[in-house]
Amino acid sequence: MNQNGLKNICSECGCESLIFDEGAGEVVCSKCGLVVESTMVDEGPERLVFNFEDAEERSRTGPPLSFSKQDKGLSSEIGRGGASFFDKKGIVDRYETLRLRKLNIRVTRQTNVQRNLSFGMRELDRLCDNLKISPDLQESAAVIYRKALKEDLVRGRSIASIVTASLYLALRRANIPRTIKEICNASSRNRKEISRCYRLLLWKLGYMTPIDDPIYYVSKIASNIELSQRSQTKAVELLREAKQKQITVGKDPSGMAAAALYIACLQLNEKATQKIIAKASGVTEVTVRNRYKSLVKDMNLNLIQA
Repeated sequence: MNQNGLKNICSECGCESLIFDEGAGEVVCSKCGLVVESTMVDEGPERLVFNFEDAEERSRTGPPLSFSKQDKGLSSEIGRGGASFFDKKGIVDRYETLRLRKLNIRVTRQTNVQRNLSFGMRELDRLCDNLKISPDLQESAAVIYRKALKEDLVRGRSIASIVTASLYLALRRANIPRTIKEICNASSRNRKEISRCYRLLLWKLGYMTPIDDPIYYVSKIASNIELSQRSQTKAVELLREAKQKQITVGKDPSGMAAAALYIACLQLNEKATQKIIAKASGVTEVTVRNRYKSLVKDMNLNLIQA
């Protein structure tokens, strides 16, 4: 034994050349590889930190500072279901509770990154609740927003716009038939701003999105106006044939799906006007009429134009 209480001779081969592995906390014989000591504790000094970012990266205990609302209840919360301030008579002092709550938020969320992440996750929760987005897609959007935050793309831009663009990008990558108009209606920002942020995410983060297929929009539009399965099947067949002839290239997928459904309804004698289909698909009646005429002409369909 040496002065630190550690063995200095291998009990297997008698070698005195021992190696201390700090990462594993073990003393290993350099000759035969026997683990002489294990589960040792490093009693050296802690690593110094000078800012909150280093403290988050080097922290070995407790939840991360940026764990946001998923901290499993370990962080303190004042007001809104948490602790409240009571006066001498035992009555809740609302103004004092709000003041303490604001101070608590400033203390627990020290950096701008943490505050932006917290606000962004709340905005994402609100959007997903309004649009009935699944948890898997919500997590994908959260990952995109975290990458945008890491690349400092939020600086000088609205957090709500970046969050909305992240959600739209996640939906596009998963081939979910949601238009940007639907996403903008659920958001507090306008379409132009969200489109700009969406293009920025594609450019800076290097994401690739598949081309929208009108077939994915057929069932969504048909379910809104309760069309039969026969009409949906017929519309899908029309779109597949149009896709082979490259008629759908450069066209709005919602408009193409709406026109295909209208043609299918005419062929199967199912009552559905252009106005009803346009409203269900989120496009104008003029768009449905133009796409209808284009499909009839390019595919040589024997139908009476409306």
